[in-house]
Amino acid sequence: MGDDQALVQTLRDMAWLATPMALRVAATLRLADQFGDAGATVTELAERTSTSAPALTRVLAHLVTLTVLTHTNGVYHLTELGRQLRSDADNELLLELDINSAVGRAELAYVELEHAVRTGEAAYPHRYGRDFWSDLAETPALRESFDAKMTRRFQAIAPQIAQRYDWSRFATIVDVGGGQGAVLSAILRAHPSVRGQLVDLPATAARAAEEFAAAGLTDRATAVAGSFFEPLPAGADAYLLSDILHDWDDANVHEILTRCAEAAGTAGTILIVEAVHGLGAHTAIDLSMLVFFGGRERTLDEFATLIGAHGLQLKSVAEIADNRTLLEVTIS
Repeated sequence: MGDDQALVQTLRDMAWLATPMALRVAATLRLADQFGDAGATVTELAERTSTSAPALTRVLAHLVTLTVLTHTNGVYHLTELGRQLRSDADNELLLELDINSAVGRAELAYVELEHAVRTGEAAYPHRYGRDFWSDLAETPALRESFDAKMTRRFQAIAPQIAQRYDWSRFATIVDVGGGQGAVLSAILRAHPSVRGQLVDLPATAARAAEEFAAAGLTDRATAVAGSFFEPLPAGADAYLLSDILHDWDDANVHEILTRCAEAAGTAGTILIVEAVHGLGAHTAIDLSMLVFFGGRERTLDEFATLIGAHGLQLKSVAEIADNRTLLEVTIS
């Protein structure tokens, strides 16, 4: 094969959808849970997953090519790689790859990337007829899987966020759009003098309250149902936005910052934790923000422009966790 042919094949392999879709279908079917120690035949696997054996055979053959499975004498076995797709594996792959999960469903909207590139609009509504957040509001299972994914995302970096900044400067913190409370819980455990309040949509806030109770934090942590597009609890020392603003276009970011500034008043601080473009933000995640929401990973200059429009000042910038930057914002 000549050099040009090799380059063409490299691009073809990078673009071929067979591999990601085979893996996503395997995750959606929970295929890796069906083997056991003895392995399984295609007939057994088709019965256990309610699928067509001839069609499933083709998926299995590709998974063998990918070294996810082995195939000997008609019996398929999981490899060490394939075991990462089991439900009991300690990772978040199924929350990402299951096409019926919030993130898995959203990633299928990449087929509408051309629309997003031509218009600058999110691809998700073009594919599904309504935006991502409306889908979550209307479908509890999607909301639950999204909350679980966000909780899992922060498990690794929440302790870093809690330890790499002096949160004890603030007596009270409002975690705006704080999900199920992973970050706020980590902060409160690391800084016993701090009290916190989490604001999120009703089902998520209810789950956060349960998590605070399980962590023994009910004396210092509360969760209230609300939206960051509505008035927030006023008078706290700090308002935290963790991985929130990249989900939204500039118009919506301005609305969120307006609500935070109103609640913070003249004495409060707004703390933005984000992956900043040029400081660790991943290009694929940046594309996902466009496809899912019409949002993006912003540069420091873009943040400064957004913040300045509200009479706010970007006081300091610091690395707060792996691929996350803390922007401390105060009243000018």
